[in-house]
Amino acid sequence: MARALVLGAGFGGIATAVSLRRQLGDEHEVMLVDRRDDFAMGLRKIWAILGISPIAYGTRSLASLRQQGITVVQGTVERIDPVARVAMIDGAACEADALVVALGAAQDMDAIPGLATYGLNAWDRTGIDHVHGVVDQFRAGRAVVGIFGAPYSCPPAPFELALLLSERFEARGIDARLTVFTPAPILLPILGVEASLPIDARLEDRGIDALVGRSAVEVTARAIRFSDGSELPYDLLLAVPPHRCPTVVVEAGLARPGGWVEVDRETLETGHPGVYALGDATAIVLANGLPLPKAGLFAEVEGEVIAARIAATFRGETPTATFTGRGACFIELGNGEASMVGGDFFADPPTVTLGVPSAQQRAAKEQFEMERLARWFGG
Repeated sequence: MARALVLGAGFGGIATAVSLRRQLGDEHEVMLVDRRDDFAMGLRKIWAILGISPIAYGTRSLASLRQQGITVVQGTVERIDPVARVAMIDGAACEADALVVALGAAQDMDAIPGLATYGLNAWDRTGIDHVHGVVDQFRAGRAVVGIFGAPYSCPPAPFELALLLSERFEARGIDARLTVFTPAPILLPILGVEASLPIDARLEDRGIDALVGRSAVEVTARAIRFSDGSELPYDLLLAVPPHRCPTVVVEAGLARPGGWVEVDRETLETGHPGVYALGDATAIVLANGLPLPKAGLFAEVEGEVIAARIAATFRGETPTATFTGRGACFIELGNGEASMVGGDFFADPPTVTLGVPSAQQRAAKEQFEMERLARWFGG
């Protein structure tokens, strides 16, 4: 019997485990490890913050995956030995014939002085109820959506949050000024200046100030201080915190301090035989020097590629599945509409476009969620 060990039950980890289980016979084990006992769709965070729809609607128990023959372990990954393909989980050593690192990115609110004290983490689902409560009580002043580091997960989402928050304020008659800032030179660098213009226009139409090239260095009780010495006052601060590779992955030597796991962009293999990595923990540099966006759909497709390669190896075959770099993600633009940001990210240069906003695309976003939940968890 061979064992495939998947560390992390996020978008990519679940896609890997489910796909593996469907391709392998019962003589092989698929083990999925996560410190949580459930999975929640990340795209629901903004809906929950704004009271549109709760996180619970997109949450499923990981234990239900056992019905498909997946060994689910709730525990903390304390150490990874990529040479021996062994992971230490809550003090117990777990050996594997194939190891998949899908632990995502850690969010570091302490990386910016004052951010953890005065800002609200809008990207951590465990605190979303609290964030929703604060937003619900906000009545007047300046609200800021701040991107405090790059890269971060779901690049279009901060602008989506600002647009939907503006609509919420207007519907409630709240007198608020909204600002969104980013350290990037333009809102979505992967799109380029011209293709990003529709997003700029939507923000402008809503009266939202969009500040680019602003790197925050400190947060005080009333203002955000930037590296150029300027300050931005605020009354409500919704933060996208700096992201970093999980410490246990760096300590394993799979990523350099301050960096991400480097993988073969087609096979998702690390430099260690039988060890793969995917999703937010990785860095795949594109032809234009930008990283592949940290988005759930990419993690899903990467997981399916890894599953196909592991399954072929367990069967004694030569793996042929490859990741093509094609993908997309949604961005809601208000007025009940959404667009798709997508294309061929591995092209030289990448050919990435922003689709025409429509109500149909907003409905497709909900369908995307429901289809994944049904595919992975059934029902």
